[in-house]
Amino acid sequence: MSNSTFFLSAFFRPQGVALIGASRDPAKLGYAVLRNLTQHGYTGPVYPVNPKAGEILGVRCYPSVLDVPDPVELAVIIAPAATTPTIMQQCGQRGIKAAIIISGGFSEAGPAGAELERQLTDIARRHHIRLMGPNCIGVIDTHTPLDTTFVPGMPKPGVITFVSQSGAVCGGVIDWALGAGIGLSRIVTLGNQADLTETDILEGLADDDETRVIAMYLEGVDDGRRFVDVARSISMRKPILAIKVGYTEAGRKAAASHTGALAGTDSAYTAAFHQAGIIRVPHIEALFDAAISLANQPLPRGEHVAVLTNSGGPGVLASDALMANGLRLVTLTDETRFCLRQFLQPHASVINPVDMLGGADEHDYARALDALLKDPGVDAVLVINVPQVLVPAVRIVRGIAQVVHDFQAQSGGHKPVMTCLIGDVSLDKAIEFMRQAQLPLFPFPERAVLALAAMVARRKWLEAPPEIADGKLLMADSDLESTLSNLQSKISALPMKLARSAHEAARVAQEIGLPVACKIASPDISHKSDVGGVEVGLHSASAVRAAYKRIIKNARSARPDAVIEGVTVQAMARPGREVIVGAMRDPQFGPLVMFGSGGVYVELLKDVSFRLAPVTRGEALAMIEETLAGKLLSGLRGQLPADKSAVADVIVAVSQLFAADERITEMDINPLVVYDEGQGAIAVDVRVMARDT
Repeated sequence: MSNSTFFLSAFFRPQGVALIGASRDPAKLGYAVLRNLTQHGYTGPVYPVNPKAGEILGVRCYPSVLDVPDPVELAVIIAPAATTPTIMQQCGQRGIKAAIIISGGFSEAGPAGAELERQLTDIARRHHIRLMGPNCIGVIDTHTPLDTTFVPGMPKPGVITFVSQSGAVCGGVIDWALGAGIGLSRIVTLGNQADLTETDILEGLADDDETRVIAMYLEGVDDGRRFVDVARSISMRKPILAIKVGYTEAGRKAAASHTGALAGTDSAYTAAFHQAGIIRVPHIEALFDAAISLANQPLPRGEHVAVLTNSGGPGVLASDALMANGLRLVTLTDETRFCLRQFLQPHASVINPVDMLGGADEHDYARALDALLKDPGVDAVLVINVPQVLVPAVRIVRGIAQVVHDFQAQSGGHKPVMTCLIGDVSLDKAIEFMRQAQLPLFPFPERAVLALAAMVARRKWLEAPPEIADGKLLMADSDLESTLSNLQSKISALPMKLARSAHEAARVAQEIGLPVACKIASPDISHKSDVGGVEVGLHSASAVRAAYKRIIKNARSARPDAVIEGVTVQAMARPGREVIVGAMRDPQFGPLVMFGSGGVYVELLKDVSFRLAPVTRGEALAMIEETLAGKLLSGLRGQLPADKSAVADVIVAVSQLFAADERITEMDINPLVVYDEGQGAIAVDVRVMARDT
């Protein structure tokens, strides 16, 4: 049992709970928490701490946590922020090893609150107390059962654990789960994460038999690399779903390089989630739709879906949603279509989507679903029903449930069935039946498809989890220039040299060999062409001299504040396909490597893929395939395939450099000109930014 698992047991299954700040006032949080601790089935002792009360809700009170008898493992604290350090000190003296601080007024409230929070963590470490919060709403364990929150009601037991960095979101989810009849296993709110973080909670859930699926609401992560390592290990055994909020670029200043401008924090999370096996969903609704489906349905073997409906419109909606989410409408076999023709109405469509028309009853649904599940090309079935007056929906779903049960019993179960009942008022009995049968049920096709897409993503990741780079193969040198030279030896680049006068530029051009390109050399000018700082195709010494003068004049006019070192004279690359390879550092996850469409429109196109660095060759090739640039390199409209292998070499080398040398902050190779297969790639423009050492 890991250290985190050991201490988390004190939060989920404590041998006694002390509630410090219990209140007799029903309008106070201290009353609501005591109500939940005593009225939801917890069988351990509960000790309200209130020096002014003899008992509350029929439970004896104690003047101080120091007076609480054994056994007691968990302290729940609801008290003014200024008093919490003293209370935590007393918890340490009492020997309590787990504490939840529900109170607010800490780092979220400003510098004074941050200092109080620092004091809390110091006391907790000194007394070996694991601390949840502050500024959270605590935990729920439906199996113990235990409820330390102040939210009314407890969801029924289930197999989905919800971990949230927002107490308010968690409170809403609890209320929603109660209304929807959704079972949950554990609910954890983290608040300010002064001690326990989302990664600690994940680690504690790794071997938890009562958690089959982990759903997370994340605003950020504490230690990005540890989070990825822990999540990846868990993803091998059970699915993790996450909604990551705060993904827009608002408030983030664009970095000096293309990579920095394109990356943003959200790109790092996308890369991290991919490598950790975390399925990212767009909103809370999709989070629980996917979690319920993963908890109760087998994973599809592939992405080929059959749609069964009694109305054409919903079938079209489903078809569009499938295509938009990377899934496919399967082509049914002749045998399947023949089978469907035997009992469906003459005008029914047996071309996927299978539209049985409005008169379809429970027998039609059952026979059609059975036929589709037996089709060898079908990986999953989406069943849609628009309620009809003559055929109650509850009869339809009973038939569906029986077919699913029989098929899974006969085949071992490898084809999920997603059911969509469009409507609400007339569906109470049908909805309740599906809940009891633990079959996913959706009000609209698009929601069902999002959940199915998450299941397909899970299957694909399990079959081919991303490779993890084995060490930093490119070692950093004590001298930064030597490190960069080491990288340059691994990347083909055009001959180039800095010139500090027009005459020197002409001489350098003749040494390199005409024609040449000239580019402004300035650490302050990232986008050279924007200031008239680039001229290409210069075929004579006189043309180079004139270009030098124009470039310097343009740059000084556009950026009078910039440091101008001169002009770089560079050999001209023969035409090829232009891509970009870059790298930058993310505050949470560290070095990131990027690949995408290159050239002057790179930031407009935003056709890029990111990974945490370093990457393996396999992951570099995967990055290429994820982009439109990769499709271009594969050869379009008669073009020969380009040298993806050479591009992968560059991606790997750049990623290793960034993992090895923290002095480098950003880097762009743009464009990297790629030639036909076997002919390599040339770095035309390389920009490296490093911090002062």
